[in-house]
Amino acid sequence: MHRFRVLPVLLVIVALLVGCGQPASEGTTVSNGEDATGGQTAGDAQGLTLATTTSTDDSGLLNYILPDFTEKTGITVEVIAVGTGQAIALGQDGNADVLLVHDRAKEDAYMADGHGTRREDVMYNDFVIVGPENDPAGIASTESASDAFARIAQSESTFISRGDESGTHGKEKKVWAEAGIEPAGDWYISAGQGMSDVLTMAEEQEAYTLTDRATYLSRVKDGFELAILFEGDAILFNPYGVMDVNPEKGSHIRAENAQQFIDWIISADTKALIATFGVEEFGAPLFTPQ
Repeated sequence: MHRFRVLPVLLVIVALLVGCGQPASEGTTVSNGEDATGGQTAGDAQGLTLATTTSTDDSGLLNYILPDFTEKTGITVEVIAVGTGQAIALGQDGNADVLLVHDRAKEDAYMADGHGTRREDVMYNDFVIVGPENDPAGIASTESASDAFARIAQSESTFISRGDESGTHGKEKKVWAEAGIEPAGDWYISAGQGMSDVLTMAEEQEAYTLTDRATYLSRVKDGFELAILFEGDAILFNPYGVMDVNPEKGSHIRAENAQQFIDWIISADTKALIATFGVEEFGAPLFTPQ
């Protein structure tokens, strides 16, 4: 089985010590994206609207690193945590200043269409397939993510999909495509929800799902009972990128603040900060800077 840098499954046990759902840090406000329109004005010069995937928020990463940005720049950050597809749509519509997302194909399309002027690599982690410990589909013995998905489909074991055009949903669809399967039937549930909510649904229904490792580990401290049953396939690699919003979309776009944010998040100091997130709890970082 192909393996790249991942956290050992045994570290999940240690995850009982980590927190999740932390309150927003000073200088940061968080929205779940409902009725999100950005709302920024040209006069709000010391603010910044960051549209991002739920994994950066649910894992606690943003609460960990954003206070450093505000302290260094004086810029307060409004976080809109939604799926990657929704975050990119906010940028396309001019309802955010900067994006932190994880679907390279959609990111490249966003840039090619002129919605942004700058994109940078930030960090990566990986996706894992989780499910009930008794593993009714027998995926733990498979050699690839596509084989694991094929066994889930063949056994018609319940699978909860994000179903929200997020980066996680996009990755899931790539794995199904590699398996040559178009999932359908009562066993396949499209939730249209964020990662943490989907994990809750999967636990309640003793189902399988695909999740980023960081969000999964952040839930274990609450007694989350689903286990990592498959990991390590190269297709499950999960890179994150940061992009600005083209200032031509309107005078309300805080382009200078966005450029400061991009410079900050790819700086050596911030990479070092990202590299420490999760080390105390798990013995290794939950995200690896690029």
